[in-house]
Amino acid sequence: MENNLSLLRRLNIYQKERFPVLAHGLLITAFTFSAIAYSRICRGIGSFISTKDFLIGIFASFTLFLLVRIFDEFKDQEDDAKYRKYLPVPRGLVSLKELASLGWIIAIIQIAVIGFFQTKMLFLYALVLVYLLLMSKEFFIPEWLKKHQIAYILSHMMIIPLIDLYSSGLDWLLAGDVLHKGVFWFMAVSFVNGIVLEFGRKIKTPSSEEEGVVSYTKLYGTKRAVAIWISLLATTTGLAIGAANYASYGQTAIGILISFFTICSVPAILFLLKPTVKKAKWIEYASGAWTILMYLSLGAIPMIKTLMA
Repeated sequence: MENNLSLLRRLNIYQKERFPVLAHGLLITAFTFSAIAYSRICRGIGSFISTKDFLIGIFASFTLFLLVRIFDEFKDQEDDAKYRKYLPVPRGLVSLKELASLGWIIAIIQIAVIGFFQTKMLFLYALVLVYLLLMSKEFFIPEWLKKHQIAYILSHMMIIPLIDLYSSGLDWLLAGDVLHKGVFWFMAVSFVNGIVLEFGRKIKTPSSEEEGVVSYTKLYGTKRAVAIWISLLATTTGLAIGAANYASYGQTAIGILISFFTICSVPAILFLLKPTVKKAKWIEYASGAWTILMYLSLGAIPMIKTLMA
């Protein structure tokens, strides 16, 4: 049985199910690179940060998101035990005690690495960690948040722009400069992108709904849930256009962003025409692709073009 495997093998199964290292690693690398690149472009700097600082930044961002996942296991333990017994913790693959130990090890390594190599970043790191701790306690109003799903989403998605702020600090803070106003546009894009991902993975067909598990099709109905998802894409597009204008990317970038919006909307339209489990998955995949495309187009690609010029 899988529960009798070694801890490393059980953690490997856990990551495949709850935090796929490769997929999340690619997304977080793009996220980190783009936040740094966008900040530098806004500040008029045509070079990138040092490889050492970038790698430490990827490590910090990746492990912060991993801590979000671990904290969620504790926060959701009662509902998971009741309604989602197939998940790793309820079925006994890994214990909360083991995940807590992993979380402590991660936090200690984070503090040691950031404190030794990037001491200036400790304040932004502490800011993210404090917010994460508040999230783990549901901001001390768990019952109210459960009854107000939108407030729940908005409060929890704030962790993403905060990690954005941390990542951008690898540029401006380590350089001894101040935060450029343009970064707030990028943070806004990240915030709504997080909601796009959240909605996209919780649009279901009636046959795939689960008791006690939140889905937006269950909350709002199929048509309204999909309409909200498309409106979130449109909102992100508008914010991304604002960010592109702030960084002086020009009309071509705006055309590309609108094209991305059009292409990524197609799965939602197909789902509306004939809702199936497969098409619901297409919306989830489109949400992930959309997020990566936003980060690449706003930060990574312009910086790479500059470096290659």
